[in-house]
Amino acid sequence: MSTGAGTAARFDLPEIDDFTRPYWDAAAEGRLLLRRCGECGKAHHYPREFCPACWAGEDRVTWETASGRATLYTWSVIHRNDLPPFGSRVPYVAAVVDLAEGPRMMTEVVGGEGAEPGVGLRVGMELEVTFREAAEGVWVAVFAPRGA
Repeated sequence: MSTGAGTAARFDLPEIDDFTRPYWDAAAEGRLLLRRCGECGKAHHYPREFCPACWAGEDRVTWETASGRATLYTWSVIHRNDLPPFGSRVPYVAAVVDLAEGPRMMTEVVGGEGAEPGVGLRVGMELEVTFREAAEGVWVAVFAPRGA
């Protein structure tokens, strides 16, 4: 990743290639995409060209729009992170969520009760996807308590 003279490396930005471009284009439109296997029927996330459950090839795995619903599996409030740009965003909530379609996803939880990150969160709570612009034109999926 080229950062240019005097610009710190960004550790929060994806490497977008031809395969993952549909995922990132959908995120910029406010849609979360998953991959689903036509052989075994299982959905997976992060995007891969093959099915990680049954190893079906690219011709059997397709993109689909996720519902955006999830439940909170676990989380941690991050108070220190020295990698740019995370240090300027602390504290934040790093989380793992179970998507309604089945896959588990690493993400960030935003919003919720109280001013302190993590206040009011509980395992199993319902979440919904929203998107944050991480850099110009690059949107990432984050989750917020449903109905917040």
